[in-house]
Amino acid sequence: MLYSIVSENYRSLLALAGILFAFAATVIATAKLSVYLPRDAGREYAHDGEKSAGKPKGAGIIFVLAFVAAALLFSPLDAEIVIYLILIVIGMMTGYLDDASRTPWGQFRKGFLDLCVAALTAMNFLKFNPSRIELVFFHQWIDIPRGVFAVLAVILVWVSVNVTNCSDGVDGLSGTLTAISLITVYLVDRLLGAGEDFSFLILLFGACILGYLWHNANPSRLLMGDAGSRAMGLFISMAVLKTGRPFLYIPVALVLILDGGLGLVKLTLLRFKIRVLTKVRTPLHDHVRKKWGWSNTQTVFRFAIIQILLAAAVIYGISM
Repeated sequence: MLYSIVSENYRSLLALAGILFAFAATVIATAKLSVYLPRDAGREYAHDGEKSAGKPKGAGIIFVLAFVAAALLFSPLDAEIVIYLILIVIGMMTGYLDDASRTPWGQFRKGFLDLCVAALTAMNFLKFNPSRIELVFFHQWIDIPRGVFAVLAVILVWVSVNVTNCSDGVDGLSGTLTAISLITVYLVDRLLGAGEDFSFLILLFGACILGYLWHNANPSRLLMGDAGSRAMGLFISMAVLKTGRPFLYIPVALVLILDGGLGLVKLTLLRFKIRVLTKVRTPLHDHVRKKWGWSNTQTVFRFAIIQILLAAAVIYGISM
């Protein structure tokens, strides 16, 4: 809204105002509105899950709506971006309704809803973008049939939503890792000149995550719940798709993938009576705390350090 009426000379100031607004709106709204959020009942099988009992959860609804408000006010908008914003709200609401439900939703129900959102995201992307991707470290472009690209995009989005959701179990962990992943994607955009219309949204979303982390640092005052983790995973996948280099998702979100994804693999194979990683507790953040004795703070810092090192390698590899 404001972007369309401000001259180019002042758009850098508008961008700064937007980032500050996104952060401040999240911090203030979270402090004021957290009393209205549902309360966590504790997680029976999670390490130290009982410590979260009684805390407000579902705070993702606050920082996601703050992000959408900041985007509508300060970001350049087109039909593609508006649809992405709607899908992020839908993804957030599927998580929030689960957070607020007295009876937790089943895995199949949540998985199906994630699949629907993933399909709509892929359709929206292909409506406005080509199905051409770059193998970025090899500097090689590949044209992929649109049907194949659609399937791969749905898989990417669904995986991103679910591994990010599964990594949410330590105060500040998934938010910190998501912020690092998004800043990495933003730097990739700047280096390659890709996804320029979307890159400012990355900064706004990152500012909202930081606003949430203001209250979520260990020991946390509240929890993002599925409302936040699902929206974060969805946004990461959108940001990566907009670079035109979807395989970058692997290195820029590798810690999230390993932390949350190994549990998904383990559970899926167990349904076929295939037992793997029997000595590894999943998610990995539970393993390092329970088996290796890491504190919550050590877990967040060490996982973040690993992802920052991966980010540095990605940026160096792209800039060569």
